Amino acid sequence: MTGSADRAAVEWLAAVAPDPAACRWEWERNPLGVALLPAGRRWDVLITPAELGHATLDVLCRLVDRPGPVLLAETGEARLGFFVPVGTAARWVGTGMRAAGRGTWIVVPYPGRATGAARWLVVPDGSGTLNDPALLELAMHEAAGRAGRRARPHEDR
Repeated sequence: MTGSADRAAVEWLAAVAPDPAACRWEWERNPLGVALLPAGRRWDVLITPAELGHATLDVLCRLVDRPGPVLLAETGEARLGFFVPVGTAARWVGTGMRAAGRGTWIVVPYPGRATGAARWLVVPDGSGTLNDPALLELAMHEAAGRAGRRARPHEDR
């Protein structure tokens, strides 16, 4: 990402903070390079176990030129967070899935900069592009189906 693209992503993300200037200050001065941001204002986040999330992202990258923002959190059990339109978290049902929507907060790393436990796999483009929930669901089903076939190779005969 270029510097101007990173700045656009910073501004887009910080705009959801109760105090955008404090958010930017936190990103700049916090040694972890992260800030807590509220979900449910411009985006929700669907959170998957890492294995399913990585496989889903692989499928999604074949379906669209550039997916919406995706985070990787590696604290405890690794998970991926797919940024989706507001309201998606309230409607999403999935085994092993979590959803962050209105009333929840997530740890968000500074765009374009490596941080400790959380990092961007797909950095926000700053324009508001999000992952399409229908395509994301399709990608998850395909990824889960592939994982299931690998786990049961004898059934494919």
